[in-house]
Amino acid sequence: MYDLYELLRGNIYPGRGIVVGCSEDGSKLMVAYFIMGRSENSRNRVFVETADGIRTQAFDPAKMVDPSLIIYHPVRRVGNKLVVTNGDQTDTIRDFLERGQSFVEALQTRCFEPDAPNYTPRISAMASLGGEKLSYDMSILKCADAEGSGCNRFTFSYAAVRGVGHFLHTYVGDGNPIPSFVGEPEPVAIVDDLDTFAQKVWANLNEANKVSLYVSATDWQTGTTELRIMNKYN
Repeated sequence: MYDLYELLRGNIYPGRGIVVGCSEDGSKLMVAYFIMGRSENSRNRVFVETADGIRTQAFDPAKMVDPSLIIYHPVRRVGNKLVVTNGDQTDTIRDFLERGQSFVEALQTRCFEPDAPNYTPRISAMASLGGEKLSYDMSILKCADAEGSGCNRFTFSYAAVRGVGHFLHTYVGDGNPIPSFVGEPEPVAIVDDLDTFAQKVWANLNEANKVSLYVSATDWQTGTTELRIMNKYN
């Protein structure tokens, strides 16, 4: 297992990241989602709470240039599912689930982001609440080559283990173009305390590039959720 905070400290630009896992006491689904930015447009954002999760919003609407890839709902609750993604595929997954279809079927209709030359991966996660055991799925959609001629889709399914989570992020570091994440989601240790979790993730994100963080703890049997939102620009 990796130390999540060391992974964050050691990467100046992980981009956008999802952490999903089980608390040490086994009672809670722990989730974190963060965004970072290099451009003024990407940094000009905050997270705001919604009835079913959160959405991104321009901090200063007058400075918003292109909202297409930066304004979306990263987190939505859909029935007994909690969906977390780095783009508008959140809504695609929600629509498929509401029609009785699956996480995988939804993502078969989507691709990496059209932001050449980076071709940023789309990363997604979905946790199933209730039932006899907590479980979750994670996905990354990546370009097949430097030209962006095709999309490779990878899905990972996990049975929850106490004190263990998985970390999936868009980039392995800074660069031009920015190098995409490689391999499987990284196994990381998860703590019980929501505030400790939130504060340590936030503190270890690169100060110049971090923008917003969402962290939640959900009783996976009752569905009761407690959350924290941190925004650099308030």
